[in-house]
Amino acid sequence: MAQFRFKALEEVLKRKPVEVKREENLVSDFYGMMVFDRPKMKKYLSKEAFKAVVDAVDHGTTIDRKMADQVAQGMKSWALESGATHLTHWFHPLTDGTAEKHDAFIVHGENGTVVESLSGSMLSQQEPDASSFPSGGIRQTFEARGYTAWDPSSPAFIVDNTLCIPTVFISYTGEALDYKTPLLRALAAVDNAATEVCQMFDKNVTKVNANLGWEQEYFLVDEALFMARPDLILTGRTLMGHSASKDQQLDDHYFSSIPTRVFRFMEDLENEAYKLGIPVKTRHNEVAPNQFELAPIYEELNLANDHNQMVMDLMKKIARRHNFAVLFHEKPFAGINGSGKHNNWSLSTDTGVNLYSPGKNPKSNLQFLTFVINTLKALYVNQDLLLASVLNAPNTHRLGANEAPPAIISAFLGTEVSKMLDMMEEAVVDRKMTPDEKTALKLNIGRIPEIILDNTDRNRTSPFAFTGNRFEFRAVGSSANCAAAMIALNTAVADQLVKFKIDVDALIEAGVKKDEAIFQVLKKLIIESKDIRFDGNGYSEEWKIEAARRGLTNLTSVPTALEALHSKRVIEMYGKAGVLSPREIEGRVEVELEKYTKKIQIESRVLGDLASNHIVPTGIEYQTMLLENVKNLKLVFSNEEFNSLSEGRLELIREIGGHVSAIKAKVKEMTEARRVANMIESEKEKAYAYEAKVRPYLDDIRYHIDKLELIVDNELWPLPKYRELLFVK
Repeated sequence: MAQFRFKALEEVLKRKPVEVKREENLVSDFYGMMVFDRPKMKKYLSKEAFKAVVDAVDHGTTIDRKMADQVAQGMKSWALESGATHLTHWFHPLTDGTAEKHDAFIVHGENGTVVESLSGSMLSQQEPDASSFPSGGIRQTFEARGYTAWDPSSPAFIVDNTLCIPTVFISYTGEALDYKTPLLRALAAVDNAATEVCQMFDKNVTKVNANLGWEQEYFLVDEALFMARPDLILTGRTLMGHSASKDQQLDDHYFSSIPTRVFRFMEDLENEAYKLGIPVKTRHNEVAPNQFELAPIYEELNLANDHNQMVMDLMKKIARRHNFAVLFHEKPFAGINGSGKHNNWSLSTDTGVNLYSPGKNPKSNLQFLTFVINTLKALYVNQDLLLASVLNAPNTHRLGANEAPPAIISAFLGTEVSKMLDMMEEAVVDRKMTPDEKTALKLNIGRIPEIILDNTDRNRTSPFAFTGNRFEFRAVGSSANCAAAMIALNTAVADQLVKFKIDVDALIEAGVKKDEAIFQVLKKLIIESKDIRFDGNGYSEEWKIEAARRGLTNLTSVPTALEALHSKRVIEMYGKAGVLSPREIEGRVEVELEKYTKKIQIESRVLGDLASNHIVPTGIEYQTMLLENVKNLKLVFSNEEFNSLSEGRLELIREIGGHVSAIKAKVKEMTEARRVANMIESEKEKAYAYEAKVRPYLDDIRYHIDKLELIVDNELWPLPKYRELLFVK
């Protein structure tokens, strides 16, 4: 059985660095060469068609069918010149990846010939069937009418020989079946709400964009070793494996020199990303062995999310070129750091102002505080929703240890910003202020840029941290689609900004001056949301007790966390913002429950198979070898010598027998628990059953397997061990 493991190790030792074809020019010379961006649109489109697309992107106007035909012709010309032979509507279904169905450009011409064609109708909308994607009951499998519709705000791009057109994916009756549709709705909601608030400070603001900078953490494993681990192939994580004697204890992998093979992979990845207009900028070793990070320059959120999905797909393809497998699972290896996808989020105006950056005067700083405080209030009110947006089966293994934030949603502001909010809370702003009080308050607000200029403190245990000019949502998992968290966050902030504007306007109508009205509402929000602020150690037991006292959400149960989406408040908020209808919400809850159940089900089946067909036979084989050894000792040595020599061996035989028996019994119990759970019709009740009755066996069985790994002869052990998997050769 161990031959597969040693074959894999031999294959690893033969590996030589793959030579990467280096681009001869500067990155700026080939950046975006495979993207139908504005410079190319300007070249290939008529002036009116170019203007129509730009207006649609910048102002949300509609592109009519005539203009769509013109855009399609120009896009086709560019695509064919760039080597494309096929096109696809590229979308984000409610799975862990993207979807595409390729169609050749050809249509029938005259006399049996074919010609290349792309019409406006084909660009704008398609009916791709796609009936097997999860919808939570919105569509049945026999209903093939799912539609994709062009998203002009994210430019088309070419991968290999296929023109990829970013699209939304909706049902025949108009419900969202994807991540992009509600994301675009949420971005529109926060744009409208934030613009209304900004105009209280600057009438020139007509649009607010949400921005995103994702940090993608990932592991690389040698492909030969990966193929010798069925659990990695089928579940994305190791379901068994004792920790290596050395892993990340010395922090010597963090920011150290990048291994040669990994560097070649990164270089290749960056070249391909640049061609697709993905502005990747930072690469480095992360804390755990074989763990790395890639981060881009900030972009408009919808485009950034598309780029993250593109880069994850790109990483899988390019990893294979370099004899690697890339792992996006949040916790592929027990006992060391898991992988997140930190979502650095901010809002900016069309006048060039980052709303989370302090300005140069009290007025702009009051605007800065307005957005920080309203974001805190939105986080406080919607903490359960934000947790539900990031909590899934793999992320439950990661949250709460090894630099991942806990499942308690809280916000870190840093000492100086917290002091500023405390000062505002103490100020007398619920009556007409004296000139001296106004001056003192404005002077303190005017000091904000100075006090946070060098305020570089960070809190790596905070799930939602203010980091100088943005909030970093650190709880998002590495395999997730960023849109899941960003839909919840942007909708929550939009809802709170609308309420803030209503409250301020009501005070102004009652005769309160605008600045004083803003101060009064902000003070109220500071007091109401104070419990969400925490700058301490999120891993401590004291914080768990304190968080419970504050009434903060602390859930590690995915089915329980998803209950937040059924609350009247969340349903009303999504409905008012036009982001998700009750039917769409219910569909998504069903999908997430089903995904949770199936992931536990798959892990259970894989572990049961490996335990029964690989581990138990290996344990018995080694036990038999020891028994044979003991029998031979009896033939050679005297009773006294035999008793002395066999004592340790007999103890080992008993220990192996105990672990083998426990594994066999627990696998049988787990299989029965799974059978019972599978008979439950309700997705919700089934998910709870899998969580309570099936999932605990994964850790129980693993415990005994990992103990056996330490006992059984290394030559017999059938699977690559952590010490082999975790260090790139």
